[in-house]
Amino acid sequence: MLKTALTAFYLACLMALSPLAQAQKVTLTNPILTGFYPDPSIVKVGADYYSVHSTFSYFPGLPIMHSRDLKNWKQIGNVISRPSQMDFMGERMSRGLFAPAITYYKGVYYVTCTDIDHDGNFVVTATNPAGPYSNPVKLPQVRGIDPSIYFDEATDKAYVVYNSDAPDNKPLYPGHRTVQMYEFDYKNLKTIGEKKQLINGGVDISKKPVWIEGPHILKRNDWYILYCAEGGTSVNHSQVALRSKDIWGPYVPFEGNPVLTQRGLPADRPNPITSAGHAQFIEGPDGNWYSIFLAVRPYEGDFYNTGREMFIAPLTWVNDWPMIEHGEKAIEYKYATNIKEVKQKGALPQNGNFAYTMTFDKGLDLSLMHLRTVDSSSFKTSKNGLTLKLKPETISELGNPSFVAKRQQHMYSVAETELNFTPKTEKEKAGLVIYQDESHFYFLAKSIKDGKTQVELYKSVHRKKDVELINTLPVGNGKLSLKITSKADKVDFEISENGKTYKIVAENLDGKHLSTKVSGGFIGNVYAMYATSNGEKSDNTATFKYLKYSGNDPVLK
Repeated sequence: MLKTALTAFYLACLMALSPLAQAQKVTLTNPILTGFYPDPSIVKVGADYYSVHSTFSYFPGLPIMHSRDLKNWKQIGNVISRPSQMDFMGERMSRGLFAPAITYYKGVYYVTCTDIDHDGNFVVTATNPAGPYSNPVKLPQVRGIDPSIYFDEATDKAYVVYNSDAPDNKPLYPGHRTVQMYEFDYKNLKTIGEKKQLINGGVDISKKPVWIEGPHILKRNDWYILYCAEGGTSVNHSQVALRSKDIWGPYVPFEGNPVLTQRGLPADRPNPITSAGHAQFIEGPDGNWYSIFLAVRPYEGDFYNTGREMFIAPLTWVNDWPMIEHGEKAIEYKYATNIKEVKQKGALPQNGNFAYTMTFDKGLDLSLMHLRTVDSSSFKTSKNGLTLKLKPETISELGNPSFVAKRQQHMYSVAETELNFTPKTEKEKAGLVIYQDESHFYFLAKSIKDGKTQVELYKSVHRKKDVELINTLPVGNGKLSLKITSKADKVDFEISENGKTYKIVAENLDGKHLSTKVSGGFIGNVYAMYATSNGEKSDNTATFKYLKYSGNDPVLK
């Protein structure tokens, strides 16, 4: 009896001393960043992980997210945080900033990116990952998109690798691109010497591969691993790998390519994750390797409203070749690990189902966005809420209206606010918007008609700078609660004058109107507080007391 007890005690002590027993098992829940966080790039610095993401024509641009366990993420800054760095005035929402990449070397963080219509490729630097980042330094020789810097510590040299045009600008077929590289002077932020083509077309040009892009290089043992997205960022998306003993190549494709894709799986599988690619590889806190990448969660076919999200999956090295999901298996929504969980104080939840209320007594959260630039004179924050000045600009145009937005992060979600606003003219309107781009949105607004206050629900007209009135309801002059409920391909709109009893303004409206597939482009939906005087000058304001958000996707439970 005593011997049995001692044996049990001895085993318990061994288990307590075991690193696996001491580590709290973290389950990574996909997507690890829900909602519109596309084109992820990641860097590991000591025990810290930092990711950066495309924002296109939203401002501020390129959010910097921080984690220590690859599960709990907190936004710590934005790379483009000052209008003096860059703005996107006059640009459609799916233009602006494409596919950033973040790297770190000798105490400096480098972010490269493409301003698709104006500045082209550029690099910014900071000694603190949260910023502030420098003004952009243009890289005019780097002609293309998706630049990424690789630092070769053994030689103290750097290289910038990127997607570029077909040889001699003579594509053999639509989507024919190349991957090219320059040596990079990381101290003076400029290219050195002549460029060299590393990949023509893709893994096998005889098969006419399209859109070889998002290139990254890492070194494993004596191999330089060059890995890229291929197939375009939609349902045929994939990740491929090549390698060479020399940084300049020639690069030999992996016989097992693609190393990641979901394109061959049955279209009718339950809760599909599709369009997986644009990956980057990283060693986890547990010593195992992982890949982060973009993918989408469609509710039907290729329809989705939440944009391209950041996912994760385990990566296995086989004979120094990387393998994620070859295509035979579906990406899982949950991966069990032995990573120790590290929660971050003050972080908003980013994965799984969650709910929270944003208040504005301490300013705007780093995750909130404006259209194209920020006009600090157009809003103020206080314990009373967010007060927006009514500006003449509208969300149908290509300017900077009074508009503050958060991402829709779930297929099934609710956004709600309390509005204090007294319209003075029929053109003055303020309320809550669910917004995909300048011609794909719904606007639930308080306004006035024939001297009487009312709620108006507008739907944008596909690919036109116009709106149609869906419904109106009379309301009093007091405070008004506004609620928008997304249900995959359906959207409901409600109001309440007492904050308790809600009236339906419209229900089961077309959610596909807000999808990326219908709108085109690369972005996901946002919920926004918005106020406009529709082309007229106004001294009126609208105050939003809070912004409540909740997401409840059945697959994420």
